[in-house]
Amino acid sequence: MGNRITTTIATGRDPQYVTTSKYADLRPKKKCCRSKPRCKRCPLVLHRVHKAELNGIRGKELEKVFKRARKH
Repeated sequence: MGNRITTTIATGRDPQYVTTSKYADLRPKKKCCRSKPRCKRCPLVLHRVHKAELNGIRGKELEKVFKRARKH
């Protein structure tokens, strides 16, 4: 998929390592095909996941956002 970027965030005493999600490595398709369920590389699906990441959602919660975005 590609190299993951690791950054450190100073929180209190110990630095916390944050890696990019597996969805950050996906490149969207040129056009949405509107099939049900939407494909994993659909621009709409990746946009919703990216917005959730910016709002601080991580881990299993991000997986749920991905599944919900594909369902609609």
